Amino acid sequence: MKARGLGIGAMMYGIGYGFSRPDYGVAEIEMAQDGSLTIWSGASELGQGLRTVLCQMAAQELGILYDHIRIISSDTERTPDAGPVSASRSTYVQGTAVVNACHDLKRELKGLAAELLETDSDLLEFRDGMVYVIGEPSNSMPFEALAEQIHKQGKHFRGLGRFDNTTADVDPATSQGEAFSQYAWASQLAEVEVDTETGRVTVLRLASATDAGKAINPSMAEGQIEGGAVQGLGYALMEEMKVQEGVFRNASFSNYLIPTAADVPPIDPLIVEVPDPLGPYGAKGIGEPATIPTTPAILNAIADALGQRVKRTPASPENILVVLGKLRLEKEEQLSEDDLPYPPL
Repeated sequence: MKARGLGIGAMMYGIGYGFSRPDYGVAEIEMAQDGSLTIWSGASELGQGLRTVLCQMAAQELGILYDHIRIISSDTERTPDAGPVSASRSTYVQGTAVVNACHDLKRELKGLAAELLETDSDLLEFRDGMVYVIGEPSNSMPFEALAEQIHKQGKHFRGLGRFDNTTADVDPATSQGEAFSQYAWASQLAEVEVDTETGRVTVLRLASATDAGKAINPSMAEGQIEGGAVQGLGYALMEEMKVQEGVFRNASFSNYLIPTAADVPPIDPLIVEVPDPLGPYGAKGIGEPATIPTTPAILNAIADALGQRVKRTPASPENILVVLGKLRLEKEEQLSEDDLPYPPL
């Protein structure tokens, strides 16, 4: 017999470190004589697309093409410290540092452009590869020409930006206070099918609504949401770290299961945009928020299908059959050294 169920999981997550732990990012941006830009950022690219969104922000801020920007990252000899890539903080913290670096460079550019265009620096805007006087579109100059002039005159052509996301600790007596400067929200819906004879759980579909603040790159945001849902699915149904006397018993992919393409159901990545006033262009971090609600949603769907709740992960066939009263787990037998994935220390 196969039973189907629906389940919902929701979460609230503080972005960054919070609780008075140092949480800052620093970035530099350098303009070449041809108007191209180089971003210097210590934040690591892990496949999440951080390098892309940082270049997008710089292109937006200075009104030039994305193709005219390159980035050097994760080089401890040449790049300023950006802090670890964790706590869903990188787009928020390092993105703001890059925007601030652009502002620093833009102040110098506006000063020279105001002289060349004979106007006030507050009346200038950067867009479409040009520097315009607001309200006088004919009074303008190419960004490349401004870059050439600033180099010829020996003026400053490098910007430095910093963003400090450190928050004060909460009151130790009441636990009240602003533990984090920014919070993210996400909700997920899971539909599952449970085979009551074998105990196997099949996730038929997942829908994930994740608050991105502002999706700097919607395609990559959808990828993060989908990837997070798959990680949560693995935690719900497959992944289990077994440790015996400090040694992992299942430390290889032959006995530590993770989802493959065959296990991934259709996923609806729903981007919710509630701009954050402190984030770069309103953006928030979404890496962990896209992962956290998946397991609760799946376990709630299983409970809806069976009328009984799984109280431990993973919801493996064995654990499902235990819940159904069709299997009784004996005490885990002790393994010999030959059974371990590698020799004990």
